[in-house]
Amino acid sequence: MNDFEAGRPVVLRGGTVLPMSPSGSRRVLPRTDVLVTGDRIAAVGPELEAPEDAVVIDASGGLVMPGMIDTHRHMWQTALRGYGADWTLTQYFVWFYLEHGKLFRPEDIHAGNTLAAIEALDAGVTTVVDWSHGLRTVDHADAAADALESVPGRYVLAYGNIQQPPAEWTAAPEFRDFVRRRVTGGDMLGFQIAFDVLGDPSFPERPAFEVARELGAAVTTHAGVWGATSDDGIRLMHEHGFMTPETIYVHAASLSADSYHRIAATGGSISVSTESEQSAGQGYPPTWAVRAHGIPVSLSMDTSVWWSGDLFSAMRATLGADRSREHLEAHAKGETVTHCGLRADQVVEWATRGGARALGRDDLGAVEPGRKADLVLVKNEHSPVSFPILNPFGHVAFQAQRGDVHTVIVNGRVVKHEHRLLGVDLAGARAHVERTVEHLRSTMGDAAWEKGMNPDIPSAKVLDNPYTYTDYRSDATHRL
Repeated sequence: MNDFEAGRPVVLRGGTVLPMSPSGSRRVLPRTDVLVTGDRIAAVGPELEAPEDAVVIDASGGLVMPGMIDTHRHMWQTALRGYGADWTLTQYFVWFYLEHGKLFRPEDIHAGNTLAAIEALDAGVTTVVDWSHGLRTVDHADAAADALESVPGRYVLAYGNIQQPPAEWTAAPEFRDFVRRRVTGGDMLGFQIAFDVLGDPSFPERPAFEVARELGAAVTTHAGVWGATSDDGIRLMHEHGFMTPETIYVHAASLSADSYHRIAATGGSISVSTESEQSAGQGYPPTWAVRAHGIPVSLSMDTSVWWSGDLFSAMRATLGADRSREHLEAHAKGETVTHCGLRADQVVEWATRGGARALGRDDLGAVEPGRKADLVLVKNEHSPVSFPILNPFGHVAFQAQRGDVHTVIVNGRVVKHEHRLLGVDLAGARAHVERTVEHLRSTMGDAAWEKGMNPDIPSAKVLDNPYTYTDYRSDATHRL
């Protein structure tokens, strides 16, 4: 009998559990069992009784935590892993928005999404918002959804199209047909609408917001991106009544206190992509400023065309950026920081329950009876970094990495065990990605392909609006 056949109970024995409970996110439960039956956590406690047919996973010496949740990942770009390592944000805009994003076929979207979904599970990320702004046609959208449904994780398809105005593609009959066919309200594949608000006083994005409202879909938007989306976009959304608790503001790295007040007042949340913000130039990673406004935070990794596809890196980078800014601000005033304002347990909370809260999924993000069984066991008996575990939250945030993910459970199903993925066709994913790379390289030509990794852009040129549906240009000269 297959140890992990569908429906068979699973019990993780003797691990240190990080419950991430709303009633006390810093609680730690040593030598504790977690029992999974069906798709739910049935019990959490020491020496639990388990059904006779339960699979026993030895979690002793390891950490059991909720599955991590990434609220902003351009999964379709994963086939180009590392290609843009030396890009600025302007170079990213030129490559994807203006020049070569149009070359991606539906099968290329499928290849990128499949690989991204697999690598997320491998790193203990059990839920991902696929910020899918490469959906030029509904065929591309179907390919994206097909890929997500082929990998045993939990996903939210955030439908977007950088090649058309939001008001245009959201009004298309084929978009409505896609929503009718594919958005079923199921448990494993959710739906959002993804587009940006540039700040054009005519507010050309309004029809897209109205479609989202009509469909009951949350909007996710790149806000506070230096020189591209500014306070004007937030103000327009607010004045027209389109800021809601379900809205996720990605980056929010170059906004004013006024915008943060508006986000806080309307109950939205911010998805921080620290590796992205500190490297590409959206603005300084904003957690040091956001914390003062009490705005809920989740974490994301943005795109593998640049950065690592795991949230261990995101947690580590976020702590580093926040503390660095805290020290810098204090030193400028001749002061000394004596206690860290951002703690390790807070970024672990952002990587788990913070994502669940942003998605309106109260059944995710915590290790408690009745919650969905999305769990990660961090344990690596072959690594000298796996011991001692003295500060569990500090270990997750600063010491652990994807290679330490021993077991991953999604919706009660074991999808990774003893550091190996289960039921995943990695060889097939590799072959599909290789075909995508060959298609892009051959279509562009070798010279353009090589140059694309470090394109020449005049140093004085600032591309502050990669979209083509408006001539509006933001003020890229304002200061943080």
